[in-house]
Amino acid sequence: MAGKVKWVTDIEKSVLINNFEKRGWVPVAENEDWNFYWMSVQTIRNVFSVETGYRLSDDQIVNHFPNHYELTRKDLMVKNIKRYRKELEKEGSPLAEKDENGKYLYLDFVPVTFMLPADYNLFVEEFRKNPSSTWIMKPCGKAQGKGIFLINKLSQIKKWSRDSKTSTFVSQSTKEAYVISLYISNPLLIGGKKFDLRLYVLVSTYRPLRCYMYKLGFCRFCTVKYTPSTSELDNMFVHLTNVAIQKHGDDYNHIHGGKWTVNNLRLYLESTRGKDVTNKLFDEIHWIIVQSLKAVAPVMNNDKHCFECYGYDIIIDDKLKPWLIEIVNHFPNHYELTRKDLMVKNIKRYRKELEKEGSPLAEKDENGKYLYLGTAAISGKQQEHTAMAVKKPYKPTED
Repeated sequence: MAGKVKWVTDIEKSVLINNFEKRGWVPVAENEDWNFYWMSVQTIRNVFSVETGYRLSDDQIVNHFPNHYELTRKDLMVKNIKRYRKELEKEGSPLAEKDENGKYLYLDFVPVTFMLPADYNLFVEEFRKNPSSTWIMKPCGKAQGKGIFLINKLSQIKKWSRDSKTSTFVSQSTKEAYVISLYISNPLLIGGKKFDLRLYVLVSTYRPLRCYMYKLGFCRFCTVKYTPSTSELDNMFVHLTNVAIQKHGDDYNHIHGGKWTVNNLRLYLESTRGKDVTNKLFDEIHWIIVQSLKAVAPVMNNDKHCFECYGYDIIIDDKLKPWLIEIVNHFPNHYELTRKDLMVKNIKRYRKELEKEGSPLAEKDENGKYLYLGTAAISGKQQEHTAMAVKKPYKPTED
């Protein structure tokens, strides 16, 4: 691209726009010539639809692959991973090896999941094998914890969605599909509370697969202490870590947003479980991410004009086994700023203004550190998880 990058976006997010402006990129209108378009998933459908007939030029880049939903839609993610397992099994790959109970030794990283209504009978069969288990039901096309609920009895689904005449599953909306997954009822707890990891991964191409992991992911905590008690199945402040849910809780902290950095989690685990165990856990998480990308690579439309930033949601159980819960891409929470994020941002702006004015308050030492405006409690890295910077590359191997 010759000259400055011309950008356009249909997302009103200050962090995103600030990053573009900081790089000296030039904002333009959608109907003008642009090089970089950060667009919503709704817009990307229009761009690549047959009806529009739009073709991207060589100097244009967009932030979604045409069929991004193969990985980010809950039912399709599971479908593609199941297909990937079967293909490896058919090839005789050692990755598809199973134990004496028929469980995958290495590819068992997604909770047992069924699509409804299509797999209703299969789900009932599985449920009856362990009737004391808890399951979590999610609408495929929704996010931020909307429409999610837990069940531990078949009658809870029958009352909600069974057509008594046909004796088959009928969703409340015939246009809406659901997934139902075995609930991870033994999550690793910190301070008695459930949490999950949100990790960001950028894919620049699927063939060959090239992905990068952003080092500063974070943990999202529930505001109420965890209990597997059936009396609390309806309490989403116990079970769902989504900020969109937790921010309405009485105990939600608007300063830190109920978040920990991944680095803090590492330190905690190293001190309680040991460094080797912690390193093994994160190696497994990285491996899971690569395998999930390999699962969709054959079906992904690998357009050279596209890249994708995914938000991976991982839960760790009390045996330190990581589970892939879901993958999001419509602006996964790297834009949600807590008060601490905003405070750090304002401090940095204040420092630069004083420095520009030649104020003695902005004086630095020989190492370039502020003598009077430094803060030990707040560092620039603490808010970097809200930016779109991509750090260390994670290169997948053949196995």
